[in-house]
Order: sequence, then structure tokens, then C-alpha cells
Amino acid sequence: MKLESPAFENNGDIPSRYTCDSENINPPLEISDIPENAKSLVLIIDDPDVPKNIRQDGMWVHWVVFNIPPGIEKINENSQPGGTKGAGTSGKLNYSGPCPPDREHRYFFKLYALNAKLNLKEGSTKEQVEKAMKNHVLAEAVLIGMYERKKEI
Repeated sequence: MKLESPAFENNGDIPSRYTCDSENINPPLEISDIPENAKSLVLIIDDPDVPKNIRQDGMWVHWVVFNIPPGIEKINENSQPGGTKGAGTSGKLNYSGPCPPDREHRYFFKLYALNAKLNLKEGSTKEQVEKAMKNHVLAEAVLIGMYERKKEI
């Protein structure tokens, strides 16, 4: 399975329009090679580079969507894929773009193909989704984007 974006390369810089410094909309994503027997997809975007004084676990969750229909080939810019919205760290049910407080951070766009739909409610957290999808993952793909806020001169 593959997860790509026409907006940035893997390990490349995320354009500012997809961050808190601009429009704060989700970048376009392209999905391919989904296993034929997949029953649902899960998309999680997180940042593991958060300073420990902000979050003890060092993790900030930017977007969680589960039970996405497996026939999807793309998620358009500034759109919500079909499926169930989970809650990010901020409590929002929608995409929340990169907004690193200190330095360049890595943003992991993770896509999972599952052999089941998850029996979870809207607003479930990343931890609840990951626990529910355990033993159901058929394939996974990761796209990493980088972002550092520009310093004012």
C-alpha cells in the first residue's frame, strides 16, 4: 500500500498553506495498492517531536479518521474523507495542521488497511483507535512531512 501527496515528497517540507501559519487545510493525499480484502482504512497524522514541557508523551495528534471506505484513491485538499472522525490532541474532529512551537518537526501521515470496521464512536482518540485495530492490520503506509515555522526578522 502507498500513501503519497502531490504537495510534498516523503521527508520533504510541508507547504505552509497546510499549517497554522496559513490556511490550515489538509494537503491532498493519494492512496494506492490497497489490499483487496480490506474492509476499512484508518488515517492518523501525528507529530512525535513535541517538547516534553508541552506534552509529557512528546506526541501531538493532528487528525484521526477511521472506517474510511477502502475504495478511496485520494483525499482532496481541504476535504474530509468518508469515514468516522476521531479526536486529535486539541479535541478537534477535523484536520489541524502543523504548528511546531520550537524547531522543525516530523509529521507522520499513517494509513492502515484493516480486515474489519472498527466499532467505535465519533470522537474516539488515537489510542482507542490503535487499540481497536490491533490484530486487524493488513497493510500500512507512512508519508513523512517536515515543517518548521519561519522566524520573524
